[in-house]
Amino acid sequence: MIGPNGTQTSQPEQAQSLPLVIGRNEHGISRKQFSPNAIKVLYRLKDGGFDAYLVGGCVRDILLGQQPKDFDVVTNATPEQVKKLFRNCRLIGRRFRLAHIVFGREIIEVATMRGHHEAAEDKNQISQSSDQGQLLRDNVFGSIEEDAERRDFTINALYYSINDFSIHDFANGIAAINARQIELIGDPQTRYREDPVRMLRAVRFATKLDMTIAPATEKPIKELASLLDNIPPARLFEETLKLFLNGKAEENFLMLRRYGLFKSLFPALDKILDKNTEGLEHSLIQQMFRNTDERINADKKVTPAFIFAALLWFPLLKIAKQLQLSEQLSEYDAYTQAMNKVLSENAQHIAVPKRFTLGARDIWHIQQRLDKRSGQRAFRLTQQPRFKAAYDFLLLRVQAGEHQHQELANWWSEYLSKDVNGQKDMVRALGSQGAPKGRRRSRRRSSPKPATE
Repeated sequence: MIGPNGTQTSQPEQAQSLPLVIGRNEHGISRKQFSPNAIKVLYRLKDGGFDAYLVGGCVRDILLGQQPKDFDVVTNATPEQVKKLFRNCRLIGRRFRLAHIVFGREIIEVATMRGHHEAAEDKNQISQSSDQGQLLRDNVFGSIEEDAERRDFTINALYYSINDFSIHDFANGIAAINARQIELIGDPQTRYREDPVRMLRAVRFATKLDMTIAPATEKPIKELASLLDNIPPARLFEETLKLFLNGKAEENFLMLRRYGLFKSLFPALDKILDKNTEGLEHSLIQQMFRNTDERINADKKVTPAFIFAALLWFPLLKIAKQLQLSEQLSEYDAYTQAMNKVLSENAQHIAVPKRFTLGARDIWHIQQRLDKRSGQRAFRLTQQPRFKAAYDFLLLRVQAGEHQHQELANWWSEYLSKDVNGQKDMVRALGSQGAPKGRRRSRRRSSPKPATE
């Protein structure tokens, strides 16, 4: 791990006004390790008379020997000035005004250096906070020193200069990397109130980078976890994807539960898990995340529809049971109505796009049809677009402890391994066992026939 003369220093409360400058011969980072498009953006800004740096995760990850996924640029040019320099630029965001430079599928994000909220407001300098201290709008521009103080974690206040290829460390981020600690810049209470999502980011960085959260950074999390309730559901959806699709989902799940953060994301499931921390419910969710990590780390496809189907499965069953008792509904009708209700309630916390909720519905519907295998039913079921995901969901349920479905899971596993003739033989061997149960219909009382003369 690199550092100035191999030394480590203590972490200050605020970012340093004078950075620790690490020359190109000391840090060992090559421009070839960065995206060529990001380097193009740096040089275009430099040639336009502006300061420009690669910042944050891309610098941090390369120092840790990891390959960055995103390359973020910070500059003293305003978003409008950036747009004038790049024809392939689009400006986005209201809360944070950003410039996206589009190179085919790759997007280089360019942010203007942030200043302090006390800066004088004008048409380009807008800051707004909620009563809880959360930043609603934050378009106050400033110097690189102020921008460093506005960064969330010390390991993200690292700036790579295109002028001399040096690294500017404003908050002892190198020391934090060497100590393998996630540490906030500034007062943790204030920083979490400004943006409660920082609590989720602390968890994600800790698991992703194999680090621990520093005691002072960790201490307020449980107390402030409920502030996540103020975050827009659409933003929480994006954050949950980052937590659950990065190959560290199981660790993130356990840490979210430990810090009380999971409750704001999935309150209904969290309540169920609290009642039996070592029961079937916890086993299924943890196993689902473990399987998800294995698939992602093996470069296999994972759909969020499956993840949300699992996370809402037990709240779905609970609501269906309540509806069946209170409304005197059939099992099928209660199950169908429960789907609508559980998705509606979940949308108040996490806004899952329709393409994924439809997938979750299909996975749930097929669970009720897996034991209906007579005639052409088994074959027709396998032609459903979500059948493979639903079959995997059945295997997950058995793997987690629903052993009553082991025989059914074995049958489907064997059925899928057979050719057409073998599948027909298996269906014939079922006899009437795999036929659906007839629905009871209420008999309509016929009106009496008129008397004939």
